[in-house]
Amino acid sequence: MQSNPLFEYTDTAQLALYGFWIFFAGLIWYLHREDKREGYPLDTHRVDRHGNPETVEGLPGVPCAKVFRLADGSEIKAPDPARADRRPVPARQIGWDDRYGPDAGAALEPTGNPMTDGIGPASYAERANQPERMFDGTPMIVPLRLANGWGVESRDPDPRGMTVHGLDGASAGTVKELWVDRAEPQIRYLQVELAAGGKHVMLPSGFVRYDAANRRVKVASITAAQFAGVPTIASHDQITKLEEDRICAYYASGHLYATPSRSESLI
Repeated sequence: MQSNPLFEYTDTAQLALYGFWIFFAGLIWYLHREDKREGYPLDTHRVDRHGNPETVEGLPGVPCAKVFRLADGSEIKAPDPARADRRPVPARQIGWDDRYGPDAGAALEPTGNPMTDGIGPASYAERANQPERMFDGTPMIVPLRLANGWGVESRDPDPRGMTVHGLDGASAGTVKELWVDRAEPQIRYLQVELAAGGKHVMLPSGFVRYDAANRRVKVASITAAQFAGVPTIASHDQITKLEEDRICAYYASGHLYATPSRSESLI
């Protein structure tokens, strides 16, 4: 009887190895496909023959829609073309060619106020205009006056009453209140009353350095005058996810757009 050469040089270890390779390749394919539930298909500056903007999915393509049930009883579908971000981009591409248009990877140059227009470091996602919530449904980030049993550790400096100074060293205002994250015991925002006009704005704690000896809060991202442009919040008792993203994007953008010299090359 003649043996089959396929099985003559095949053993269990080989079959297990090949099976693992197939499984691992399938896993990579599946995970990469699941990555595309948000942010895809990608928009391009090109248009098709019908004048519609061309989109790019890549390989593998965008998966079929799946419904996710959230803790508050609501549902969200992903991917969902209805939630696609179609905000106009107030910028123009650098490197325009009169014959072929802009280069595919050309950088964007802001045409308006880059600190509020969502360009570059000022970009943000349009999250729900609802606050982050605890398991019991109450807002997660609240003013210290509403957080029962919370306070500033006696060995730490209390920012309330400190003056806030911008990157230019000028005074912008005074810290009037602290906003805390009840899910993680830490200060999330400083509520600042501006010296000019008495407007209240939020200052993320990640953008500050404390000078406890001189009772000062230093901010290196924006100037004192630019505090007046910080996006405001609608409520005195809670802050929404959309408001958080807009505020943090404003301060982050200052590291590039606050002064003309910051957006220029070093050499």
